[in-house]
Amino acid sequence: MRKAKITRKTGESEIAVSLSIEGKGKCDIETPIGFFTHMLETFAKHSLCDIVLTARGDCRGDQHHLVEDCGITLGMAFSKALGGRQGINRAGYFVFPMDDALAVCAVDIGGRSYLQFDARFKRRFCGGFDTDLVEDFFCGFAQGLAANIAVRVLAGRSDHHKIEAVFKAFAKSMKMACSKDRRMKGDIPSTKGRIRL
Repeated sequence: MRKAKITRKTGESEIAVSLSIEGKGKCDIETPIGFFTHMLETFAKHSLCDIVLTARGDCRGDQHHLVEDCGITLGMAFSKALGGRQGINRAGYFVFPMDDALAVCAVDIGGRSYLQFDARFKRRFCGGFDTDLVEDFFCGFAQGLAANIAVRVLAGRSDHHKIEAVFKAFAKSMKMACSKDRRMKGDIPSTKGRIRL
């Protein structure tokens, strides 16, 4: 069973994550930002990972540090749970429609951190969540996991639907990338013979 526990504490936030990749999508998420909590719950449900996450930090002035640090810590938990990456698909992608919205996400857990992000939101806040920070969350996740992540929102009227479609597409992409291929057995999915950690 691929599991990990990570606690990351800084002067700006304290994030604790418990992750089981072979889960059923169960979660217990606690953050001070309701809509962000909902998105993390959505990620757990659609990735089929079991996640317990507690995030504390001062959001009175700005939510940036808390949201980015959640991305970093969750990415680190996946990195630890995946270990040497033996037998995984490594890459995953998904196109997710949600009513008026259409989001595309692709992931490569290849040992290098990079984010491509192309999404536009009409409002600065969605349910109290700063929409500027969607990109910061995924940037942090890419950093914590050492992965390439590409996010595109191709259509959408509702910011809520666009953001939720992104998190669902990302969840499905991660599910595919973390899944094991029986033909790979203990092999590393890289011509280099290892994935830089």
